[in-house]
Amino acid sequence: MKRSQRRLLMPLGIAGITALALTACVGDDAGSGGGGSDGEAADCSLYEDYGTFDGAEVNIYGTILDAEADRLNESWADFESCTGIDVVYEGSAEFEAQINVRVQGGNPPDLAIFPQPGLLASVAGTGSLLPAPESVQANAQEFWSEDWQNYGTVDGTLYGAPLMASVKGFVWYSPSVFEENGWEIPTTLDELDDLTATIAESTDDTGVVPWCVGFGSGEATGWPGTDWVEDYVLRTAGADVYDQWTSHEIPFDDPQIVDAMDRVGDLILNPDYVNGGIGDVSTIATTDFGEAGLPVLDGTCAMHHQASFYEGFWSDDNSVPVAEDGDVWAFLLPSEDGSNTVTGGGEFVGAFSDAEEVVAVQTYLSSDLWANNRVSLGGVISANNGLDPENASSALLTSAVEILQDPDTTFRFDGSDIMPGAVGTGTFWTGMVNWVGGESTESVLSTIESSWP
Repeated sequence: MKRSQRRLLMPLGIAGITALALTACVGDDAGSGGGGSDGEAADCSLYEDYGTFDGAEVNIYGTILDAEADRLNESWADFESCTGIDVVYEGSAEFEAQINVRVQGGNPPDLAIFPQPGLLASVAGTGSLLPAPESVQANAQEFWSEDWQNYGTVDGTLYGAPLMASVKGFVWYSPSVFEENGWEIPTTLDELDDLTATIAESTDDTGVVPWCVGFGSGEATGWPGTDWVEDYVLRTAGADVYDQWTSHEIPFDDPQIVDAMDRVGDLILNPDYVNGGIGDVSTIATTDFGEAGLPVLDGTCAMHHQASFYEGFWSDDNSVPVAEDGDVWAFLLPSEDGSNTVTGGGEFVGAFSDAEEVVAVQTYLSSDLWANNRVSLGGVISANNGLDPENASSALLTSAVEILQDPDTTFRFDGSDIMPGAVGTGTFWTGMVNWVGGESTESVLSTIESSWP
């Protein structure tokens, strides 16, 4: 057999690799490597320390689909060209269920992009997920805050470095529709309630319904509803209660959680307030989250609650202007005291193989070079502190990056994502579907509480 050519500073994935070896190529040139979208030849000097491989293939499994998957593939195009590694990505709406099936069946991917720290922790608990190699650990320590590192850590061992991130709790709207009707951006939750009522009172004249909502997401149906509840728990009960709730130091059906969920219900279970451009309350459970906000563009819906990543869903080619005077814009769900209090999410890359080419890809994905390359392609952000906020594709996403990088921001990771999988990606998701189907708040929360392992 002809031996593959690999030019490595030292074998990747083996103890002894240093942070310098794999990050020296980034430095001041972060973000200039491109993702392969401009048709120009790649600057391979940025990738030379990852090594060169002859015909190697690395497969990655994750939840990222459609246009976002296309941009993901574009984000490592130059890396592939320069290293010779063929990165093969497979996206699935059934990832949360299928990753365990594949692991148990002895057919895990080389790398998996976990959308929930809780799921990463449960898979790591099976012994099948490998601890992060030293090169990834070095990047995590350099480019990610301690909190973000902790989300990928299980029992003191880092298994997955963060990838992309999102600021949750944005409320998307049409600036022109708001201006035409004289609607003001709310600064408190009470003002949001008042705005919702005002829009509903004028629906017969304007044709605009206050909210459009969709919980649909394949096997993950229900998660957009958990985002609503988490945002309201953080804003109405505070960060300490949020932490106690997500760690089960207080019951899932604590009265403070009931109150927060009822506040959400006042908005999205009211038949006069939803489901703009789609149908009645019952359509929430079946409307795909990616399509749920689109009625904002045609003026049949006033507001849509979804994370910063939703910018990538307004069009497949970034053709919808996202700006204060554009077709669509967003404001953060207000806090009670005017502070930057936000929930957010993100992905974590874990490995089932320690082959040199796999470690090279895993290391690249944890770097500031990858973060700048991907964010420059539009639609997403990252909490990587080596990311230049100006690389974001809109002023809103630039502000979201700045929120994540602001030390004064009170940030909490998406609650369902850090809860045990049986709850966070199980009964909490299904409970939200049952809730919009007519089950009471108390009954739903009690069922979730009884499921906590």
